[in-house]
Amino acid sequence: MSRPIAARGRITLLLTTLLLGLPLALPLALPPGSRAYAASPPDGPGRPAASADTYWTAQRMAAAKPAVAARSSQARRPAAEPSPPSHPFDGLPQVGTFFWTDGSNTGRFCGGTVVRSPHHDLVVSAAHCLRSPDPKRHLSFVPQYHDGLKPHGIYPVERIYLDQRYYDLGTAAGARWDYAVVRLAAREDGAEVEEVTGGFDLLPYPGYDHRKVRLIGYPGNSDTTHPKPLDCTSSTHRYTSTDPAAPGDFLEIACAGYIGGTSGGPFLVRDFTGYALIGVIGGYHTGGDFPDVSYSSYFTADTLALYLHAVRGDTPATPHPIQPSK
Repeated sequence: MSRPIAARGRITLLLTTLLLGLPLALPLALPPGSRAYAASPPDGPGRPAASADTYWTAQRMAAAKPAVAARSSQARRPAAEPSPPSHPFDGLPQVGTFFWTDGSNTGRFCGGTVVRSPHHDLVVSAAHCLRSPDPKRHLSFVPQYHDGLKPHGIYPVERIYLDQRYYDLGTAAGARWDYAVVRLAAREDGAEVEEVTGGFDLLPYPGYDHRKVRLIGYPGNSDTTHPKPLDCTSSTHRYTSTDPAAPGDFLEIACAGYIGGTSGGPFLVRDFTGYALIGVIGGYHTGGDFPDVSYSSYFTADTLALYLHAVRGDTPATPHPIQPSK
């Protein structure tokens, strides 16, 4: 862990603590344009955990397909140096998988990471997994999912927060805001997710250049889902998009084997509390075009604002209506 990362982490945590210490009735100054879109799942808020636990059997979880499967396992970057290998493992308690069924009743999944919060109920994922208006039934989070197991139980989703600009601009033009904060209901016994699994610090403005970043993702493609998550450690740097349809600066990391399905998986760096979350697989081209290079939107004050909206339980904003053509 570099000293600047630890210092930035401490400053960010201090500022967040001060902000969260304000009475919730006081207005909070947020960056311009950072209004969140918060949506309750079609099942309605607080779907009973017992029902989710009954629905998501080992067979249904294993059969679920990636929310986005844009990256082929056969595609490789042309003329690139070999990326560090990834390896399957049993996962971390703080990292897991969202499961839901779409409008065709097909099971879907996407990664997520528990972050520290006052109410112990927040998970960060990729916005492109959750932006679609397609109905999401049985939407729930399984921490440390592997081999068909739910080692820490299952937590229904209560509310999803996306940045308004990502909702309005979409996955390409809005790639800089490809992250989501998800508020979970308690487990069947009343325990909140962070009380059970612990959580990681959410770190905005982490810098782009890191020597050791841990990348975790749940791989799968249209035909199969791997039973375990992948783990890889590599370096990150700044990637400035050359695609005018998807502008912005992104974190880039080289790790082999991150095919479709790994969206939402965390970029983790060591900090004085253990790990800090500095990104999630997504952003540029919803995470990248090849399985050996992945991307993340860069976390900024917009990310912190979204987190604070979720902590405060702000009233959901409404998407901008589509204007009829003249």
